[in-house]
Amino acid sequence: VIGMRVLITGATSMIGRETVKRLRARGDVVTVLQRSSFDDADACIQGSITDAAVLLQAVAEQDAVIHLAAKVDIVGTIEEFTAVNVEATKNLIAAAQGAGVMRFVYVSSPSVAHGGDSIVGGGAGPADPTSTRGHYATTKATAELAALASSTDAMPIVAIRPHLVIGPGDTQLIERLIDRAKSGRLPLVGSGLALVDVTWVDNAADALVAAVDAAPTHGGEAFVVSNGEPRTVEELFTRIMNAAGIEWSPRRVPAKVAVGAGTLIEKIWDRTDRDDEPPITGFAAEQLATAHWFDQQRTREALSWEPAVSLAEAWPILAAHYDRA
Repeated sequence: VIGMRVLITGATSMIGRETVKRLRARGDVVTVLQRSSFDDADACIQGSITDAAVLLQAVAEQDAVIHLAAKVDIVGTIEEFTAVNVEATKNLIAAAQGAGVMRFVYVSSPSVAHGGDSIVGGGAGPADPTSTRGHYATTKATAELAALASSTDAMPIVAIRPHLVIGPGDTQLIERLIDRAKSGRLPLVGSGLALVDVTWVDNAADALVAAVDAAPTHGGEAFVVSNGEPRTVEELFTRIMNAAGIEWSPRRVPAKVAVGAGTLIEKIWDRTDRDDEPPITGFAAEQLATAHWFDQQRTREALSWEPAVSLAEAWPILAAHYDRA
């Protein structure tokens, strides 16, 4: 299917940039929809994904869409998250169907099916907005359900849930951890021995490209993507700090204490309309104290994909990034 015309939203994200590179390298023509200019695609349409007219312009004459754009912040009202994550997704799908787009990849999150319990070798359970934690996960779950329900033979829709994507220049996870470690605000919640999956960015981008190709045979399905190499939270944090050259000797906080404090802090932030990031949330504390790793066999078979970069290969790449930074 090489040589397709592909629209990507959210291309300035770390995964987005890598996905654009891969599609163009194999001969696809890539258009991006962005609020800011973007020089690395074949075409850039500037505008907001909440603008219906912009969406119609963006999907015109496209063969496929990869929808990465989302509101991923920790703070914000449910209305703000719903406008971007739910309504814009529904509008984009409707516009794409109207324009004759032939395949659609919705980039979701494992948090759409995570109610706080440990996930040990789990699969991609159904998205459930009634049990999710936080506005981001809830609205992504609602949007994923709507997306998969909209899948048709004419435009099959696949949901890909990359788990904790990391890589050079990652602002979502790595930079937050480093900032907190530098200021002495990165404790280990519980034992630090909970096993967690991460996904190296190259592998996540490869999976999105593979999902475009696999969409015709897997419309209406959701897949969790990860490196398939679960590690303890303590090891992951230590590896990241070592790569960034940061001394880190964490204090340990009991899980119940951290979850309770995080939940209380979330409520205070909500009530006072603060727009800075809270030091911890209940969801974040839960994530750090419970195992969440996934069986990758179904994903790898369905997408004809497997990770190209192992964690053993990834850590030196991250260290080299910080040597240059």
